[in-house]
Amino acid sequence: MANIVTIDSVTTYNNLRGVPTLHPLVTVIDLSKAQPMPAQTFNFGLYAIYLKELNCGELKYGRSNYDYQEGTLVFIAPGQVMAVQPKVTTFEPKGWALMFHPDFIKGTSLGRHIANYSFFSYDVNEALHLSEKERQLVLDCFSKIELELQQNIDKHSKTLIASNIELFLNYCTRFYDRQFITRDNAHKGILEKFESLLNNYFASELPSNEGLPSVAYCAAALHLSANYFGDLIKKETGKTAQDYIQSKVIDVAKERIFNLNQSISEVAYDLGFKYPQHFTRLFKQKVGMSPQDYRSMN
Repeated sequence: MANIVTIDSVTTYNNLRGVPTLHPLVTVIDLSKAQPMPAQTFNFGLYAIYLKELNCGELKYGRSNYDYQEGTLVFIAPGQVMAVQPKVTTFEPKGWALMFHPDFIKGTSLGRHIANYSFFSYDVNEALHLSEKERQLVLDCFSKIELELQQNIDKHSKTLIASNIELFLNYCTRFYDRQFITRDNAHKGILEKFESLLNNYFASELPSNEGLPSVAYCAAALHLSANYFGDLIKKETGKTAQDYIQSKVIDVAKERIFNLNQSISEVAYDLGFKYPQHFTRLFKQKVGMSPQDYRSMN
């Protein structure tokens, strides 16, 4: 495995890009005025957001390619690993980068709500694709943050910069909601694929061998990250992905309970429950009666 370079401070990153450090915990960089990133694997200790305006090579998140295009926002959270693989030895980078250290937002509104911006943990192929109007809003946000960084640091700096970053991320939340609805990509028909996946799973020997399907399992089978998959299902159904799986389990269980050749415990084991009492508890929670009562009533 290639050596992994840790970027744990804004100064380290600025030095790598050959730009001055205006604030020890935040930086905004016009990539056309910065040195290109070397072909290297990096472990980020910072929040990083890139507006890529030129497809200059491949980005790898973990072992997979990050499918970004021109006019795409790429989000990286502390602890994530990103590899840079330029298409050519030398190229002119274009776009913008915003970095901020997690310590910067401690004690701010942004710090309290940063976990709500789930796009920071999205896996590959899930970058935010911008319209031209959205791109202009992003550039305006970057410009305001950069302008504040150019001022002398005073007691207002942290509040103003953090507020502008939070405003920018709130715009991104709106843009992602739009992308869920309008983007014509491989996610189209995801609910149908999810339903088919569950049907095939419970029609096989997988439940008794592997247990109940998890959200992570379903997301991986559909080539999505768990967070992004969960957001898609929530948008489509109003239910969490876990609730949807449980509803499918109960639906299958209602049919199998009528097989009098199987005990309730055997039905539970065949559905993937490790303990029959867990099945009984879930069934009663969802249906309002125990599996045995449901069998007797019908």
